[in-house]
Amino acid sequence: MPRPSPPTAPSHRPWPAAAAVASLLVAVAVAGCAPAAVGRLAHAARLPSTSGAPATTTPGRCHARGTAPYVLPDPRCTPGAIDPAVTQATIAATICRPGYTTTVRPPESVTEADKRAGVAAYGESGRLSGYEEDHLVALELGGSPSAPANLWPEPGRSPNAKDAVESAAHRAVCDGTLPLAAAQQAVATDWVALGVRLGVLPSAAAASVGGGA
Repeated sequence: MPRPSPPTAPSHRPWPAAAAVASLLVAVAVAGCAPAAVGRLAHAARLPSTSGAPATTTPGRCHARGTAPYVLPDPRCTPGAIDPAVTQATIAATICRPGYTTTVRPPESVTEADKRAGVAAYGESGRLSGYEEDHLVALELGGSPSAPANLWPEPGRSPNAKDAVESAAHRAVCDGTLPLAAAQQAVATDWVALGVRLGVLPSAAAASVGGGA
């Protein structure tokens, strides 16, 4: 009598598809997300976290590029910074835990002052309500809550296109289909390209910031 076949384990369908994530990881490496590049971003996390000022206070020194809603900050002023408490080993207890960002998000009284200084540094003249004080590396991806290098006045209001990219990257990190460090470096380098790779943004979005589809 033939022996019964062992039960088949339920298949896990990662988000996004494995091929898309593999493509993203290759693109991240090519774009400069090799260990040295990841190290540079990690080093930025050691910036003082008590200062609410932007990376530069010289009016008009910083220049964003792109066309709304796809705008990238000036990497000289806002290169991105991460929270050293959030690592691949701690994501279950930090960013992948429901409600985590509410425990680290700065109060509005602080972010409004930061936004005012950031708008001046980026040479913007619009009303403050027309900008979001954005964490380039989102809190849900382990970005630093208060490091100057991680803050910039993103044009427009939330929710926006970048929020969708951050949410998609967060799901991929917590699903185990995208390494945390790769997601952090990719969003800091070019969040629009990351969104295209994850299938959240249309391929034409890359042209808005001077990138390829």
